[in-house]
Amino acid sequence: MPDGAMTKTAMLDIADLQGFYGESHVLHGVSLEVRQGEVVTLLGRNGAGKTSTMRAVMGIMGKRTGSIRFQGQELIGMAQHKIPRLGIGYVPEERGIFSSLSVDENLTLPPVIKDGGMTVEQIYDLFPNLKGRGSTQGTRLSGGEQQMLAIARILRTGATLILLDEPTEGLAPVIIEQIGVAVRALKARGFTIVLVEQNFRFAATIADRHYVMEEGHVVDMIPNDQLEANMGKLHTYLGV
Repeated sequence: MPDGAMTKTAMLDIADLQGFYGESHVLHGVSLEVRQGEVVTLLGRNGAGKTSTMRAVMGIMGKRTGSIRFQGQELIGMAQHKIPRLGIGYVPEERGIFSSLSVDENLTLPPVIKDGGMTVEQIYDLFPNLKGRGSTQGTRLSGGEQQMLAIARILRTGATLILLDEPTEGLAPVIIEQIGVAVRALKARGFTIVLVEQNFRFAATIADRHYVMEEGHVVDMIPNDQLEANMGKLHTYLGV
């Protein structure tokens, strides 16, 4: 693909992003692009800047410089509460569900910000583990079910870009497989997904491309069909 082609079709375009928590400089010139309909992973060791990059997109960071453009609109300088309304959904590592509320209440609480969101029935078809659990309190769900609910509650809102932070961490293999099925189904529906993932073997089953981060910046981009050929290099990056 020509150099300019990706930029023209990028849904999310990050260029020379610098990020700070107080005096701590944590992002050092992050640049990456995500095209509409792609699944892209951010790989890297703990502390590489993956979560901070997602938080920077959402404005959950004290200071940001550089550029973060979503569908051509600059996010740096935009009020934090306005960013989700553009159609960006964020599922943090801690999941962010309301544990004292029921499954149905968690699903219907986030406001619909634009047309095109999934119905509750469609969401239950996507996550059959949640079906019939509408009145169940969040605290009574298993870890895997809570992760499914955390993703599900974004899907009603009409968000078209979904940021998933460590969606498989601590989950049983059978649940990880179900999360993978759901992500592939979301991609087929036209969603664009960026996920932070430590488990690159899982990432390889769902992603189009992988950005590798080290020390607050992107050091490599590996297309999924070239992952096998780059496995030695990836092991070095990730220390596995």
